[in-house]
Amino acid sequence: MLYHVHIDVKIPDSLPVEQADAIKAAEKARAIEIQKSGKWPHLWRVVGRYANVSIFDVQSNDELHALLSSLPLFPYMTIQVTPLAQHPSAI
Repeated sequence: MLYHVHIDVKIPDSLPVEQADAIKAAEKARAIEIQKSGKWPHLWRVVGRYANVSIFDVQSNDELHALLSSLPLFPYMTIQVTPLAQHPSAI
């Protein structure tokens, strides 16, 4: 199943810089791991914002939730998920 996922990240200003940097490094490593598994085939930055637009290819809603919640920045994310279906005019 394909999902369009929009993620906005808001790290609180009160989080110490060193801790924020460590979380961001862990986030990058986890994102690369998921991408290499083939379950996160597309990841794009949203220009001018701390946000991304992604396509996930997973078996279920539960699998998607497990992947998203495994991201170290998950507590600081606002996530919008749209399930995708084949368009009848797609070639």
